[in-house]
Amino acid sequence: MKQLLLDIQPAPPQTLDNFVIGHNAEVLTNIQHLLDGSADASFIYCWGLAGSGKSHLLNAAKNLGAHIADDVHLLGDEAQIDLFNTYNQLKASGGKLITAGLHAPSQMQLRDDLATRLAWGLVYQLQPLSDVEKTQALKNHATELGMRLPDEVIAYCLRYLRRDLPTLMSVLNALDEWSLTEKKPVSVPMLKKLLQLDLGL
Repeated sequence: MKQLLLDIQPAPPQTLDNFVIGHNAEVLTNIQHLLDGSADASFIYCWGLAGSGKSHLLNAAKNLGAHIADDVHLLGDEAQIDLFNTYNQLKASGGKLITAGLHAPSQMQLRDDLATRLAWGLVYQLQPLSDVEKTQALKNHATELGMRLPDEVIAYCLRYLRRDLPTLMSVLNALDEWSLTEKKPVSVPMLKKLLQLDLGL
């Protein structure tokens, strides 16, 4: 059973269409405009807590041709210089760059010149999803899977699991696979048994 869960198919590609918007409609709209060439800005910086959707947006933009730099708060000196040079090259060539980190550009102890460049474009703080929005996102995902998802399972997930959406979606995928294999409906006892396995969930 453990091997079955480890063999679960990877999550679908991250796209702008399957990004759960919540209170982040403005940043999504401006990324779409940047990518289709209708925006004045060529640079967008997103910041916010882990699990707020930064990497999802960047990966979706990368698949549509934008240059990206994620987790800029983790960049060492050399990598910061590389990103600074990339920024200048893209500015000269008319390229597009979307970057992201945990905090606003001036609050991450980056090189002053890089922090200034990141703040030149549009800067957005991503707002985490509320429990109501997470619940709706999980229900939508379950519907896409053709899975009946009881409310008590969602409540248990939000109370006891890591609350970022990628983790919650992974748990749903595992539950769906297990339910189909065991030919049993998804339930809280099934979820508890799943969580007892050492899957890092």
